[in-house]
Amino acid sequence: MPGLIVFGVRNAHKLNWVSTLDHEAGTRVSRNFKHADYAAAINTVLDQVRKEGRYREFADIKRQCGNYPTATRYTDGETSAVTVWCSNDYLCMGQHPDVIAAMHAAIDEAGAGSGGTRNISGTTHYHVELEAELADLHGKQSALVFTSGYISNQATLSTLAKILPGVVILSDEMNHASMIEGIRQGRGDKRIFRHNDLADLERQLGEIDPSRPKVIAFESVYSMDGDIAPIHGICDLADRFDAMTYIDEVHGVGIYGPRGGGISERDGAADRIDIIEGTLADGRIYRRYSAAG
Repeated sequence: MPGLIVFGVRNAHKLNWVSTLDHEAGTRVSRNFKHADYAAAINTVLDQVRKEGRYREFADIKRQCGNYPTATRYTDGETSAVTVWCSNDYLCMGQHPDVIAAMHAAIDEAGAGSGGTRNISGTTHYHVELEAELADLHGKQSALVFTSGYISNQATLSTLAKILPGVVILSDEMNHASMIEGIRQGRGDKRIFRHNDLADLERQLGEIDPSRPKVIAFESVYSMDGDIAPIHGICDLADRFDAMTYIDEVHGVGIYGPRGGGISERDGAADRIDIIEGTLADGRIYRRYSAAG
C-alpha cells in the first residue's frame, strides 16, 4: 500500500465534525461532534474492520540474497527462517548478480532517491532510458513507469474514463481489483462481460450506441485460474465495433514471448493492442508501467 502515514491523534476541541473514510469498503462514515474525538472515530472504524476480518497484519520479513526463496521473519523480537512461495519475483531476477551490480552502479553515480517528483525536480535519466526500452519491447510509441501495478491500472483506466466523453468501459468479470478500482474512479459507464466469453462481449458491444467511445479492458493471463485471454478474438471485436483495447500483461511480461513481451507478443497481437499495462516484478524486478502507441 503506497503512501502510509503513521500518526498519533489527540483530542480536538475547535472543529465540530470529523469524517473518516474506509477505503477497503469504499464507504464514508461521517459523525458530528461538538467536541470531536478523532482517535475514537478512527478506532471505531478500525474495530469494525477487525470484526469483519479485514484488518491486515503484514508479515515482517527480510529476504536472504543468494538463498531464494528463503527469508527471515521477525515476530515479537524473535526470528525464524521462512519460505516465500507467493513472491512475484518468479525467476529470482531481483537477486541476479547483474541486476544487483547495476543498482550499485546507479547509486554510486547518482546517489539514492530521485529528489522529488518529475514535475518538480525532473525525471531521472535512468527512468527515461527504461521507458524507451519498455516502449520498444512492446512496439509502442511511448511508455510511462508507475510505482506499482495497482497504481498504473488505477491511474490509466480512470484517466481514460475522464478524457473520453461518454466512454463505456467493458471489463472482464475476472479483472484484477486495481482495474476495477480504476474504472470505478473514472465514474463513467461500465459493462462487465463474462470471463473470456467473446459471444457475451460481442452482444454487449452491439447494444452500445455506435457513436460512443468504447474501451475493452482485460488481462492476458488471469493469475487466480491461470487461463489466457483470446486476445485476437477480442481485438477482432474491437476492430468491428471501433473500440480501444487495454490489456493487463502483469503475469505475462518477462515470461512469454521471444523478448519477454508477454502473451500479446507470443501471439503476435501486441500491435493490435492500444494500451499495454505490464510489470518488471513478475519474473524481473520492481516497477510497473503502461505502454501506448
